[in-house]
Amino acid sequence: LVVTGSDEHLWKMWALPDGNILMTGEGHTDWISGCCFRPSGTQLVTSSGDSTVRIWELSRRGCILTLRGHGRAVRDCSWHCSGHLVGSASMDCTSRIWDVGSERCRQTLRGHKDSVNSIEFLPFSSTVLTSSADKTLSLWDSRTVSRLF
Repeated sequence: LVVTGSDEHLWKMWALPDGNILMTGEGHTDWISGCCFRPSGTQLVTSSGDSTVRIWELSRRGCILTLRGHGRAVRDCSWHCSGHLVGSASMDCTSRIWDVGSERCRQTLRGHKDSVNSIEFLPFSSTVLTSSADKTLSLWDSRTVSRLF
């Protein structure tokens, strides 16, 4: 399976190698910049130019949670390997760590001087890697919000 986002405000799930569309998600009001499966495979997280992050329940074929808080477009999203946290990277120069269970932002990572374009949790750790249009990479401890590098 592969999931893609588009300028049409939709995400699509494709079966490979035949290329059939299995599912489509509607709900964002601007382009979709990122899509990532929950480690269990039951949910999907998407990020969008509409400044939101959405969690989709694949069995219900719909959005179950919209996370709001970024001031500008969200460029990327990622699940933590535990499946309980989601990271988002935004053009507002911040990244956020969201607790999916409580539906709240747990941490806001500040320090980049330009758009944060990607976010990734390092496997089996609390370390987060972000990259920015300011031409820097940063490693963060998501528990303490301290910049490691």
